Amino acid sequence: MKYFITIIILLTSSFSVSAQSSETYSSEKLASLYFDAARNGRVDILQGLIKAGAPIEARNKKGYTAFILAAYNNQAKTVTYLANKGADICASDHKGNTAQMGVAFAGHDEMANKLSGYKCDIDAVNNNGQTALMMAALFGRADQVQLLISKGADPRRKDSLGNSAVSLAEQQGNRQMVALLH
Repeated sequence: MKYFITIIILLTSSFSVSAQSSETYSSEKLASLYFDAARNGRVDILQGLIKAGAPIEARNKKGYTAFILAAYNNQAKTVTYLANKGADICASDHKGNTAQMGVAFAGHDEMANKLSGYKCDIDAVNNNGQTALMMAALFGRADQVQLLISKGADPRRKDSLGNSAVSLAEQQGNRQMVALLH
């Protein structure tokens, strides 16, 4: 109910003060609603906020976009909606991490598969030179490692510390992962 009232207010006020309510919605509150909607898969709320003028590429303090948050939180319908609305599907946060890197960290295999279908650089690097494949190898995500390699990810690529996906798997003592990467 709270979200429904907020959307009605937003649609009638274009992100300003509500028409017949004593409650005021600051830009910070609206941003919080926007990112919470992405995180929680509330396409209905995102539709209302975007229709009312919320920028699809808005970023929170860490540089996350709604698309990155939806992917990280395994919200497939939200990812599809945002992609169809023109969200930058290859965007990265302030640390250079992409949605693909986030799902490698989180372990969402189906989302990783969905994201790999978009036309982003499969070997995109974050600010430390790390790729999604490195993250998948580090966290033992065998299905994602296989997927990323099948899409052309380079297991020999090295980050800024000289680590590759193989050396990261070795450091974790994950022999199965090492074998998969060779």
